Amino acid sequence: MKDIKANLDAVLNGLVSGTSRVPGVVAMVTDRDGDIYSGAAGERRIGGDPMTEDTVFAIFSTTKAIAGTTALQCVEEGLLDLDAPAKEYAPAIGNLQVIEGFDADGNPRLRAPKSDITTRQLLLHTAGFGYDFFNEVYKRLAEEHGQPSVVTASRASIETPLLFDPGERWEYGTNIDWVGQVVEGVRGKRLGAVMRERVFDQLGMDEIAFTRTDAMKARTATIHARGEDGSLTPLDDFALPDNPEVDMGGHGLYGTVPEYMKFIRMWLNDGAGPNGRVLKPETVEWAVKGGLVPPQKVTMLPGVIPSLSNDAEFFPGLAKDWSYTFMVNAEEAPTGRPAGSIGWAGLANSYYWIDRQNGIGGYWATQILPFADGVSFPGYIDLETAVYQAIAAAKAA
Repeated sequence: MKDIKANLDAVLNGLVSGTSRVPGVVAMVTDRDGDIYSGAAGERRIGGDPMTEDTVFAIFSTTKAIAGTTALQCVEEGLLDLDAPAKEYAPAIGNLQVIEGFDADGNPRLRAPKSDITTRQLLLHTAGFGYDFFNEVYKRLAEEHGQPSVVTASRASIETPLLFDPGERWEYGTNIDWVGQVVEGVRGKRLGAVMRERVFDQLGMDEIAFTRTDAMKARTATIHARGEDGSLTPLDDFALPDNPEVDMGGHGLYGTVPEYMKFIRMWLNDGAGPNGRVLKPETVEWAVKGGLVPPQKVTMLPGVIPSLSNDAEFFPGLAKDWSYTFMVNAEEAPTGRPAGSIGWAGLANSYYWIDRQNGIGGYWATQILPFADGVSFPGYIDLETAVYQAIAAAKAA
């Protein structure tokens, strides 16, 4: 694709200077065979070391698809029934109740759920879990009743009340952390070990883990807070914990962008990796299709904790579904991303997409809070748009 490097470099370089800037960014684009673009601009920490392609990021919710992959492997082997009660594999999930608001004294009103949670519901985000930064009820549980944040990676942070009966609607939340618990119950070992043995080694993904090596720590980008005036403040004391109590399948991994590109290529190549197959082609085929049952649908994420997230939505006005475990755009996106493509994002403003139709995908990594940053997110959209403009130009030539 002619001039793609110059065009994408211009997107990155345009975002790391001036008043409306990001501290630093790494972005990569791949086809089925290998990376076709790799760029880094800015700094890991404002005023610090330059951003490089081997910089380590807290990848937050871009962890989810990897945890989902380990569950799909269990299904392939006949070890996991997606429609059986998830408590058969992760007993603690069977103890959780539905919250129906708060009584006059401010205490939660709880009742038993009408049905058991299934792993399918967990993968589709229809089990009843939320996040405190996207849901007022969870926010109140955190503020008034000490519910820990998921960034603590503690067991208490996921053993939360359900917001509604399982299967009732789509709500983005800690579902995939519980998928990780299901996988641990099936495999009898920690999720990180399962990922290493069954995904990372097959794909040659070395620098990605729930706990960083010393070498990874030395190259980790600092998360920054965006002020209301657009300024950036390094959050030097804010990081996901190494050696966590729980390997959080929903958000806990650290990794580099080149490593994540190997995972994207696996999905572009029908589950195959350089060192072995991760998923069967037929599994990939159904796993990328939307699984929500109307009237369930992917909705806007309301930012109820402004320091952590703005209101967030990909492609407002376009129909979106959820698969195992990605967002699926049901219509062509304004960027040129075709209908049926998959992708998602991470809290500190990381974004990726996987377009199996054109055999292309990309990842954009910054470390900024709140989510849906007004500079980083549009930059990512510009990058994706430039890729599809190059594809269109190549087809027209």
